[in-house]
Amino acid sequence: MDRNAEGQAVEGQGLALLRNPEIEAILENLDQELVGLAPVKRRIREIAAYLSVDRLRRELGLVSERPTLHMAFVGPPGTGKTTVAMRMATILHRLGYIRRDHLVVASRDDLVGQYIGHTAPKTKEVLKRAMGGVLFIDEAYSLYRAENERDYGQEAIEILLQVMENQREDLVVILAGYKDRMEQFFALNPGMRSRIAHHIEFPPYTLDELFQIGLLMLAKQGYRLSPEAEKAFREYLERRMALPNFAYARSVRNAVDRFKLRQAYRLYQKAGPVTPEELMTIEADDIYQSSVFKEGKEEEDAT
Repeated sequence: MDRNAEGQAVEGQGLALLRNPEIEAILENLDQELVGLAPVKRRIREIAAYLSVDRLRRELGLVSERPTLHMAFVGPPGTGKTTVAMRMATILHRLGYIRRDHLVVASRDDLVGQYIGHTAPKTKEVLKRAMGGVLFIDEAYSLYRAENERDYGQEAIEILLQVMENQREDLVVILAGYKDRMEQFFALNPGMRSRIAHHIEFPPYTLDELFQIGLLMLAKQGYRLSPEAEKAFREYLERRMALPNFAYARSVRNAVDRFKLRQAYRLYQKAGPVTPEELMTIEADDIYQSSVFKEGKEEEDAT
């Protein structure tokens, strides 16, 4: 094969590998699955493109060192961090960077023990379950409690650091939490910051985005809002967003479940038959009965 023909073959191979239809399908599904989050989606596409190029370069012998893949997802709760982590695990698996399309979600309680000699076995057990895939640690800053000299979280951090460095070819770690607290955590643990290659910020949802999220949640379950209920839902969101412990999409999901509960109770009390239209429709009163309107507070959100 002459040099031109060889070059064309390599170019053709590169085009095929870079435009992986499975990866494109995952990214398109992520666009449809999550409302808003345009900066996040762009960063995920950039990472997917970077890894696709890196994979091709390694196959052609242009580079041999595996890129660092540990990540930090920062932002308020309920903004899609766990969902994006799941899709990232799939992308990494499809591109051959992890052995399994596997995500393990852990928190401080899963990693840190309550007495001497308890933390190391707990942390190592979680790492064992996650090995070959992705470990997602939510509220990662809770591992380090500077105010408590006897806290065992530092032991878990040290074990994590060793694994993130020495076994980075068989495990990807994603740390998640509020932006300001994650910054403090990294400042107090510079070794952890140095092992994180990708920092992705998840912006809070707007009211309009949360409204669309609620409509999508209802539609997936075969429900819809009456015109009056749509107005009530917007009023609900305005009030709920101003209250403490608001968790964006998570709070919307919990609210939708309560709307369905009230609708079911209303229909159950009705005398006579119930139409399919009634079974599908959330009415304004199902929303206005919320304690957000009555007491200026909301029932405790599920975690």
